Amino acid sequence: MYRAMIESGSLEADDAQAAAVERLQDLWERLRGYDPKQTADESVGFLSRIMRRRHAEEYVPTGLYLVGEVGRGKSMLMDMFFETADVPRKQRIHFHRFIQSAHARIHAWRKANPGGADPIPALADTISAEAALLCFDEFQVNDIADAMILGRLFQALFDRGVVVVTTSNTAPDALFKGQPGRDAFLPFIALIKQRLDLLVMDGGRDYRRERMRGLRTWQVPADAMSRRALDETFARLTDGATVEPVTLTVMGRDVVVPLAADGVARFDFDSLCNTALGAGDYLAIATTFHTLVLDEIPRLSPENFDQARRFIVLVDALYDHHVRLFASAAAPPDQLYQRGENAKMFERTASRLDEMQSADWLGVAGN
Repeated sequence: MYRAMIESGSLEADDAQAAAVERLQDLWERLRGYDPKQTADESVGFLSRIMRRRHAEEYVPTGLYLVGEVGRGKSMLMDMFFETADVPRKQRIHFHRFIQSAHARIHAWRKANPGGADPIPALADTISAEAALLCFDEFQVNDIADAMILGRLFQALFDRGVVVVTTSNTAPDALFKGQPGRDAFLPFIALIKQRLDLLVMDGGRDYRRERMRGLRTWQVPADAMSRRALDETFARLTDGATVEPVTLTVMGRDVVVPLAADGVARFDFDSLCNTALGAGDYLAIATTFHTLVLDEIPRLSPENFDQARRFIVLVDALYDHHVRLFASAAAPPDQLYQRGENAKMFERTASRLDEMQSADWLGVAGN
């Protein structure tokens, strides 16, 4: 399929993609007709569970962790693999949606089975009955509640013969880095490195960045014309991907992204900076999405300083994680907050916003 797309001219040859395709092809061949038997009775005893784990370690094909910067074509290649994989039970899902579903199922199981019994084996039975091949897009961990269940859940899935293929912008050793409680997360990282081959997509063309070439990053004023311009920008950046809401879990709370696709999130200013969100929420957005489209940034002043303060924190998170920002606003960055208390503090934010509009920041300088 990949070679046919190159021959037809719909893709250009790319060495990094070609190497990933070869590795995916190898896994595709080893998975043909793969359908591990399910053990329905979890009470079969300790010895049987040990034997099942040994069998899984010996006979389950090793999965794949495909990592690289945004725009390398990781999701496209995984979609090709998933579409053609000859596996009777398979599922392709955004990782955050998978985590949301896992939390919901655990909650429902505990409600139906009071008494403190462990829900992980039952959850793993359910997931493995649905899919012997799980393909995750945009693997990322931002929440301690997610980190605490992932190790045991993935071990149980691997014990049941589930094969995992995932894309990520973050190498396994950098997952959950700098977050409280990371030490308890390290065994999961070790498990991922043991059960998934790591393939790093270095170099090559950044196709997402090329989509940004020629796009205006800052639309003034925030009127109907700017709205239409951002509509076109969002459509171009998502490149036909399915657009839908995404829910992130941050410290046990839900943060709803109204529109998201292909690593691009879209909010209006009011829903992002005039609600009870904080630094952790903005960090989760910045580490989940490579691009943010933001509508209708108003003029800022002491009268709406709560919103201004959140916007400053948001920009810091975007800047620190090199997220691309496309926005409509009432004024250019250096004129957004011109008077009153804290106007001086905003100068650093305005400077960062100016830098984030540069071709170097977007990575589209040159041809």
